[in-house]
Amino acid sequence: MPGENLSREEARERAALLSVDGYEVSLDVRSAVGETQGEEPRTFRSVTTIRFRCNEPGASSFADLIAPSVTAVSLNGKDLDPSEVFDGSRILLEDLAADNELIVDARCAYSRTGEGLHRFVDPEDGEVYLYTQYEPADARRVFANFEQPDLKAPFRFEVTAPEGWTVWSNGAGERHDGVWRFAETKPISTYITCVVAGPYHYVTDTYERQLADGSRLRIPLGAMCRKSLAKHFDADDVFLVTKQGLDFFHDRFDYPYPFGKYDQAFVPEYNLGAMENPGLVTFREEYIFRGKVTQASYEARANVVLHEMAHMWFGDLVTMEWWDDLWLKESFADFMGAFALVGATRFTDGWITFANRRKAWAYRADQWPSTHPITADIRDLQDAKLNFDGITYAKGASVLKQLVAYVGQDAFLEGARRYFKRHAYGNTRLGDLLAVLEETSGRDMAAWARSWLQTAGLNALTPQVTLDADGRIQELAVLQEAAESHPELRPHRVAVGLYRRSAAGALERYARTEVDVAGARTVVTELAGQDAPDLVLVNDDDLTYCKIRFDATSLATLRTDLGALTDPLARALCWSALWNLTRDALLPARDFLDLVLRFAGRETEIGVLQMLHAWAESALVHYVAPDRRETAGQALAEGALAELRNAEPGSEHQLAWARFFASVASAPADLELLKGLLDGTERIEGLDVDQELRWAFLEPLAAHGVADEARLAEELARDDTASGKRHQVRCLAARPSAEVKARAWHDVVESDALSNALVEATIAGFARPSQRELLAPYAEKYFAVIKRVWAERSIQIAMDVVQGLFPALQASPATLEATDAWLSAHESAPPALRRLVLEARDDLARALRGQECDARA
Repeated sequence: MPGENLSREEARERAALLSVDGYEVSLDVRSAVGETQGEEPRTFRSVTTIRFRCNEPGASSFADLIAPSVTAVSLNGKDLDPSEVFDGSRILLEDLAADNELIVDARCAYSRTGEGLHRFVDPEDGEVYLYTQYEPADARRVFANFEQPDLKAPFRFEVTAPEGWTVWSNGAGERHDGVWRFAETKPISTYITCVVAGPYHYVTDTYERQLADGSRLRIPLGAMCRKSLAKHFDADDVFLVTKQGLDFFHDRFDYPYPFGKYDQAFVPEYNLGAMENPGLVTFREEYIFRGKVTQASYEARANVVLHEMAHMWFGDLVTMEWWDDLWLKESFADFMGAFALVGATRFTDGWITFANRRKAWAYRADQWPSTHPITADIRDLQDAKLNFDGITYAKGASVLKQLVAYVGQDAFLEGARRYFKRHAYGNTRLGDLLAVLEETSGRDMAAWARSWLQTAGLNALTPQVTLDADGRIQELAVLQEAAESHPELRPHRVAVGLYRRSAAGALERYARTEVDVAGARTVVTELAGQDAPDLVLVNDDDLTYCKIRFDATSLATLRTDLGALTDPLARALCWSALWNLTRDALLPARDFLDLVLRFAGRETEIGVLQMLHAWAESALVHYVAPDRRETAGQALAEGALAELRNAEPGSEHQLAWARFFASVASAPADLELLKGLLDGTERIEGLDVDQELRWAFLEPLAAHGVADEARLAEELARDDTASGKRHQVRCLAARPSAEVKARAWHDVVESDALSNALVEATIAGFARPSQRELLAPYAEKYFAVIKRVWAERSIQIAMDVVQGLFPALQASPATLEATDAWLSAHESAPPALRRLVLEARDDLARALRGQECDARA
């Protein structure tokens, strides 16, 4: 990454100096197929023409390009020497005129890391597939440009591709004389331009609606995937959600979709969930399901489809000026994805998933030492890359959900409509949004923004109940706390619910009120005189963003009757609160596991159940006291197997318990059962052990030495696909052998031969909780290599290595001291690298506190 960073100040200076009128980009990707004839790396030709203005003639600036070589550079008709003006990441532009034309002819490299123009060879049929991924700043790996979001311009792309290929870009395209030429785009930022090329399987549909002026809007729809995945591709469901989303957003935004067609490409080895390129949204192909999955997976895909669609307005039509205001698109898209999911699709319980899963991501990020305000301080591109996080997405969306309650849904949506019309094809800052919301709501948004957008940290709300002599509520107060590091107490609009056991044994709400919590203590006068509750649920209905705490009576009720809570959202909120208590070392981890064993089998919401499985596994690995871990793990596996056998045959709950059982199985009898389910000597009624489930069963067998290399090769022969290869690589790295670990470490740390997807798979297999002793020598090696890895590898791969190989399983004071020693010795290391290490250190310290809490219980 040397020399590739761009600071905020450099971007501001360039934006003040330049205005871009348009790009013409010509790519020749015929080199994607065939032999390379020894060329390393494999490259393609990229010719870019940029027309731009300079408001200070005679000034100097630079264009961005990361490429192995530049053949020619011409500025205003004058040829420049590439060796003098190109340094590997920037092209020096001196003595600019008022109106300028820059032409750059370069050899750019195909990517194997998912950054730039990624090239993938399908092992199933040998076909080659290309796609681009740029955010925040990798368009410069494909064509010369001014790589910052506020230098928008129209783009014209043309692509020369191998015979038999189809090429897509943001605009509609046609092939003439062997070249694909695409319609000029509206003014957009460089990071959302896109090219997808190859022999993709492509399905089409159409969306139509009548607009308010009587005209008809027609949007051609397309969806694509690799040919070998076509048999699994349920494009009809993708189109259904797409049309429902387009209806929903048109009804509420009053601004017709502005980018012509709407293609959606499901692509291999994708680093993200998806990317909102206008007219050509890209998704990770794992959203095409090769085997049976639960409804939670379909809901997650629908949410991502709607999230990316919301970006067409929040992010593409109106774009943040710099990455400081990344939340202006990501928080809105995250909120709007859930809002549309509930309001337009079959997934009407989407807010339960939001409360249980998305907020868990935010709560974790907001308690790291690296937490930041939603409107962050983004100094450079490395900062920007790391801020696609739980704060920017999930906390921001949670705060917007609260904002809707604060200003009213009508005022909020009217503000959005004015925002689009006022700033279409432009760039904005926080103040631009607050201005329209003040207009539509009549409220002063400055104080709200200071509390919620411009300060970091997470408040905890705890009920305090005093009863009178008759056993009724004399006073109910809500106590608000904040961490010492971020002491801000915020205004919260919350619902407080009172629950009691019914004669039938159900735990049901019998009273509710909404109240504005402010300061350290707020009395809820409306609930005085009510019967004594068995459970007080602060933030009932999940109106605000906070950690929920319980009084002693409520916690005791949950220990005995959590499964009797009839409302699924209330139940999800209680589970989330109990998990936060566990992470905060206020509830012993084995107590949390006991709750899971006793009540998870009664959970009706499949997404909540799968989240409980993930939390339970995390509790076992990180928070249970080491000398109690084996016993707790066996109890968890026994409970999971019992639930698996008791689940309705063929149900999604049965599938979820099967996967969870495999993830915690370690006893010889459990491993024998998995082996039998694979070879057909064992059977559980209704459980279809499809190919994806086979790999899920093989992983623990490999990790415990039951499945060897030959067995894994045999499975790959059965499933010789891209997915099968990733599974095999993960299982190979999971085997309990010093030689295996050394090879995996070398392949990830010392070599760059693996693609991003196989790096990810190798890391996932390398760090197995059952192999702590085997992995112990790598703690010291980790701290010795991470600075070099950060300097030499692409930022995506470097992030994967630094996060994935941190010695979290060596949970001891010695590892904590080694982490602190590295941080002390590397105060001048890149801030983004230090941030990742600080976050991992915080997780480790939290694990140690949790283990101490569990040991005392």
